[in-house]
Amino acid sequence: MPATVPPGLRLELSRSRVVEGKEDELAEWMSMLTERYDECLETLPAERAVFEATFKHREADGSLWIYHLALMGEDGSGLDESHPVDAAHAAYSRRVKEPGWEEIEPMFMLTPAHLRDVMQRWGASGLAD
Repeated sequence: MPATVPPGLRLELSRSRVVEGKEDELAEWMSMLTERYDECLETLPAERAVFEATFKHREADGSLWIYHLALMGEDGSGLDESHPVDAAHAAYSRRVKEPGWEEIEPMFMLTPAHLRDVMQRWGASGLAD
């Protein structure tokens, strides 16, 4: 991690190609997560996820990619498919995107000190205080 990422946290930017013909299902996937936003929030403490964001991008060759940006504690658990929303999330992932992720190397992160402190506590414990 770059020196600007607080100790105990991991900053990730990953991308994966969307399977050709699955653009509508990608939209369904993101709608499902949006509709179940509160359930998604409930999974964050175990994952030690400070934030997550997903983007889509069409390359010049016409291929569609999703990018996932996340800041999380080093000891986060990742998806737990025993939670219904995580199981649905993982199922969409297996259908919509090509397996695996390409990892993009982080180089710099800028965060105000008062937010950095809160992010470090959350990343370590999954607790707000």
